[in-house]
Amino acid sequence: MVLPENQSLGYQFVMEESRSRIKINNRIWIDESDLEENFIRSAGPGGQNVNKVSTAVQLRFYAVKAGLPEEVLARLIALAGQRATKDGEILIEANRFRTQERNRQDARERMVALIAKAAEPPPPPRRKTRPTKGSIERRL
Repeated sequence: MVLPENQSLGYQFVMEESRSRIKINNRIWIDESDLEENFIRSAGPGGQNVNKVSTAVQLRFYAVKAGLPEEVLARLIALAGQRATKDGEILIEANRFRTQERNRQDARERMVALIAKAAEPPPPPRRKTRPTKGSIERRL
């Protein structure tokens, strides 16, 4: 895929000698072998082409096999909701666009965004605050 220099994919794609990897953040990378793409017929825009060409993408990410840290994996499965299977796979469907390549890119961007959100540490617990002296006096 050739992109103009000012346009980016939204994720970093790195080729190594034997396999290619996708960078999520500085400490998390996933292998291309942990992804499986199936192309299916798409509903929606496409005109006469919609019933002939498989443009929608089903991206299956094998999260359990990917070697993610336990806390990230748990948050990822919780964030994925119904898109997560019992086997620890994440299934993302993309059919927003008319072309197979653009839907494929969209599915990968959404998967990377989901993993990146799961990799963020949870917010600190809320600290209970006491009412001010003035508000207590006004209530009496």
